[in-house]
Amino acid sequence: MSPLTHLFASWLIATKTTNNPRDCRLVTLAGIVPDLDGFGLIVDLVTQFTQARPTTFYSQYHHVLCHGLFAAIVSAVLFGIFARQRWRVALLVFAIFHLHLLCDLIGSRGPELDDLWPIFYLGPFRKDPMWIWHGQWPLDGWMNRMVFGVLFAAVIWQALYHGRSVVGVFNQRADLAVVRILRGWREKVFGRTP
Repeated sequence: MSPLTHLFASWLIATKTTNNPRDCRLVTLAGIVPDLDGFGLIVDLVTQFTQARPTTFYSQYHHVLCHGLFAAIVSAVLFGIFARQRWRVALLVFAIFHLHLLCDLIGSRGPELDDLWPIFYLGPFRKDPMWIWHGQWPLDGWMNRMVFGVLFAAVIWQALYHGRSVVGVFNQRADLAVVRILRGWREKVFGRTP
């Protein structure tokens, strides 16, 4: 699934399972940490246009470096250290991390039927066990779009009725502005609401 889908899902869970902005931010960010190994794509694109020998970091390392147990443990420990409720956040980070892996296992196929993205659970140290599901949804398929749409609607709902949006993970001022804009649009469309 896309990093934005992971971000929305982890934020929605974090808003219900944490009780302070710092811990909410940490649990939310844990949902996108596994995709750090996808940054090789940027290097590949740059080297494709600047060097005679382009790199292949994305295809070599995505779903290998940060999509496994080792990265889940490291993330849980590091994020737990910076949390207010350390043990709670460490456990939530570990769970959210595994939710990311499950979502990728379900919905990260490429455009072709045999273009499956496996999860190397003991990566980057071992290739076994390798998790793969042959019914994997295409990354741009209607199923992933539907999941994204539902999560997006839930994020908007949170902003409208609880005064918090996912933008607050990155900037509190911007979050207030987003909530104010969304509530203004709601008022223009539906009139005054409670």
